[in-house]
Amino acid sequence: MELYFYKNVYIRKNTMQKRWIRKFEPDKKLVDELATAININKALAEILVQRGIETFDVAKKFFRPQYSDLHDPFLMKGMQTAIERIDKAIANNEKILIYGDYDVDGTTAVATVYGFFSKRYKNLDFYIPDRYTEGYGISFNAIDWASNNFFHLIIALDCGIKAVDKIRYANKKNIDFIICDHHLPGDEIPAAVAILNPKQKDCTYPFKELSGCGIGFKLIQGYSITHQIDFKEVEHYIDLSAVSVASDLVNILDENRILAYNGLKKLKSNPNNGLKALLNTYSPRAEYSVNDIVFFIGPRINAAGRIADAKDSVRLMISENTSDSLKIAEMINHHNNERRNFDLTITEHAFDIIEKDETFKHKKSTVLFHSEWHKGVIGIVASRLIEKHYKPTIVLTESNGMATGSARSVDGFDLYSAIEQCSDLLEQYGGHTHAAGLTMRLENVAGFIEKFERVVCENILERSLTPEIEYDVEIPLRTFTPKFFNVLKQLAPFGPANMNPIFMSKNVWDVGDATVVGKNHLKLSMTQEDGGRIFKAIGFNLGHHYDKVSQGISFDVCYTIEENHFNGHVNMQLNIKDMLFKN
Repeated sequence: MELYFYKNVYIRKNTMQKRWIRKFEPDKKLVDELATAININKALAEILVQRGIETFDVAKKFFRPQYSDLHDPFLMKGMQTAIERIDKAIANNEKILIYGDYDVDGTTAVATVYGFFSKRYKNLDFYIPDRYTEGYGISFNAIDWASNNFFHLIIALDCGIKAVDKIRYANKKNIDFIICDHHLPGDEIPAAVAILNPKQKDCTYPFKELSGCGIGFKLIQGYSITHQIDFKEVEHYIDLSAVSVASDLVNILDENRILAYNGLKKLKSNPNNGLKALLNTYSPRAEYSVNDIVFFIGPRINAAGRIADAKDSVRLMISENTSDSLKIAEMINHHNNERRNFDLTITEHAFDIIEKDETFKHKKSTVLFHSEWHKGVIGIVASRLIEKHYKPTIVLTESNGMATGSARSVDGFDLYSAIEQCSDLLEQYGGHTHAAGLTMRLENVAGFIEKFERVVCENILERSLTPEIEYDVEIPLRTFTPKFFNVLKQLAPFGPANMNPIFMSKNVWDVGDATVVGKNHLKLSMTQEDGGRIFKAIGFNLGHHYDKVSQGISFDVCYTIEENHFNGHVNMQLNIKDMLFKN
């Protein structure tokens, strides 16, 4: 393998191996001043400055997220109008429908808004569209159902910002919409009574990155302020917001950090009854992290909609009966096991298709279609494909006579924009820079595959086709003292815009107990100096490095520092992201 170092970047000739890039070096004076002001190690101060935390006051807000730092909900365009329309509906005893998408963000948003209003108004219901018969977002079927059941106000959560034709249809049926969405608006805004979306061009709300559930949280916060309801009744739903923030991969800063930080605390001390039932089968934690949500809670909430009915997830999260909650949680766990089986089978099939078709080797995108793949797991399969074949990826299947799919991107490539450039071949699409959903006619699949590949080739940078590790700082292993780790933990919750810091250390070696565990995981004990401290480490899917490591060959390493929970014991562990051998 050829290797060279250029402009502070390790470059490896094998394009499926990672590039190491060091984050920018911040101003040394700023780092020194911050380290002194808050009495922390300079490496930690450097990480904070890299993230825009440069003064004592900003650091204080970062380390101690307070409800008092939440923004005024009435700074959001449409908030006053939305609350006035809800007041009118309640005063006139109108039927209100709380509507949300079938994923974690949508179902937590519905559980939050429905749960809050159901305690003070009974003439309401909730609706989650069926993933397979209705698809993403607001559907004509749902509007017809609402009309037939005499609903006159629908509060749509985590969807609706592009539903121009659907809202026009609803208006003809005398149904008003309040849209609470966080996706990017299109050129035309739906004719809803009120739209709460900070991404609207003329919305001056100071934070633009709320999740769909986060906007629902702001709605009930605004309603509580208007009606002088104690904030504790709003806080009751903070753990649902944390689940949404973690699962929807929104930036964990500003308000999202406040919601995630305090929501994780509530998840431990006094969780939502349904979440508590889910956690009943999980290993006990002194405190919960974003990873616990991403890898345990989120997949289970999603599994209901992928395999059966997403309404079950809402029923779980609004249930106040422990026995009912446990029954629903057990059913959802069963659905999650089914989801895993579908996931593994389809992923293996997809890998097999790629390996047998030479044309994929020369493409800069991966688009696969199979009419019998399970629609509920194709997004997961797309993510799996990117782990092995690092390219913008779309996985399509057939549903209701149409081709429908999920798309996932690589770092540095705007997937949503690429799909938008193929919109002439699509019936529906929506999403973000890194993930999206789309639907097209079956006869358009071949043309879409060809056009999408062309768009990717024209727009993607060559470096975006190679996985990248961006490490925060180079540091000697001896720096990791208990005090250092205690401060590091206070940077959590980690997620987009505040990832768990990645450290780089040079010339380390294993002390002689390296082994391969599981399918291909490298377990070792590292040191950087003779007689120095020894650190337990794990490198997931890095078992192929065992031969060199076991020979005592030194290497450079990128890693995070984490707590390892095993058999009731908690230990500090280095989680290796990549290893670089010089010979």
